[in-house]
Amino acid sequence: MNINYATIITIGDELLIGQVVDTNSAWMAQELNKIGIPLKHRVAVGDKWEDIWNSLDEESKHASIILITGGLGPTSDDITKPLLCKYFGGNLIVHQPTLEYVTHLFKNVFKRPLQDMNKRQAEVPDNCIVLRNERGTAPGMLFEKEGKLFISLPGVPHEMKWIMENEVLSLLPKKFKLANIVHKTLLTAGIGESFLAELVKEEEAALPFTIKLAYLPNAGMVRLRLTATGEDKALVEKELITHFNKLKTRVKEYLVIDEDLPIEAAIGRLLIEKGHTLSTAESCTGGYISHLITSIAGASAYFKGSIVSYDNEIKQNLIQVPQQVLNTMGAVSEETVKIMAENVRSIMKTDYCIAVSGIMGPNGGTVEKPIGMVWIAVASSKSILTKRFDFRFTRERNIQLTAINAINMLRIALCG
Repeated sequence: MNINYATIITIGDELLIGQVVDTNSAWMAQELNKIGIPLKHRVAVGDKWEDIWNSLDEESKHASIILITGGLGPTSDDITKPLLCKYFGGNLIVHQPTLEYVTHLFKNVFKRPLQDMNKRQAEVPDNCIVLRNERGTAPGMLFEKEGKLFISLPGVPHEMKWIMENEVLSLLPKKFKLANIVHKTLLTAGIGESFLAELVKEEEAALPFTIKLAYLPNAGMVRLRLTATGEDKALVEKELITHFNKLKTRVKEYLVIDEDLPIEAAIGRLLIEKGHTLSTAESCTGGYISHLITSIAGASAYFKGSIVSYDNEIKQNLIQVPQQVLNTMGAVSEETVKIMAENVRSIMKTDYCIAVSGIMGPNGGTVEKPIGMVWIAVASSKSILTKRFDFRFTRERNIQLTAINAINMLRIALCG
């Protein structure tokens, strides 16, 4: 099967030194995959003329579509536009519609005078197709050379996304015959990657060469993704679903959701389906569980609120954890999280409440209560589920694992 591949070249010194995290490539790769264009390479280069030029030469050997982000600003370190002009043998001209749009932005939106530097944003090579940018001042540019497409986009994520969604993604299927690439993903929790691999080894061995299984581990969870390719889309999807259903059956004990969604989205759906509400009582996570829950649109339908009781005084005075319990059992104890969960559930008048208390590090651990020790409780009107975890990783990792395991315990409680 003849497949047209894409390459993404991201430009900027800030990417190479880690000052800015490249989120553009991940988003672009996902959107390209949806329409049948797999990614061949992701390349990051600094603001250096020779490196950018060489990357264009090299990547055009491997891909039919070369997407470039960054370096289109008005300042002297933004060299992508003049480089592309020379690379494709063009001359810079003023693109009148872009100049009119930039003038409108500064006059009516930004309420600032238009400087010569900003006017230069409307200059483009005369041999490119200009791609509108209604989220900023730098237009995208499309070049064609020897049957390959080179598409230059701004590095600002919301500008890049607008041009991709409104100009690029609808254009590519007209230019190339696209592959039939189908993905199916499920999410598991409560089992490690190696144990999961052992569990599904028979299903993996039975996969045809047109279907590949990928393991995607993250904090406390593992996603399994099946990817199928083929000439006939209907047959590809049918075969993929058959193997996906076998995979689901094998991992049903650990299955969170049979879609490519985070666990907090899965929990939101479950709470809505059951008509239940949720609150949280957080100590060691400092509100991170609430952040995950409310990162999902529509969370107000089931999430009522949280009490972040980082200090024992708040646990005692606001949540009413008895001082005797804190003195004898400690803040990081089963007794404390049970009381936190039950009392905050009552205060918030919710069906369920998650409570957590632990020692995240890097300091504060003892022999009896080492760094990474966490107690989690999930309370409802009928029962309370508690569990101790011992993570012993970095502070950030411990917080992530606490939150994910707490949400998964809620899932277990909701599913009985």
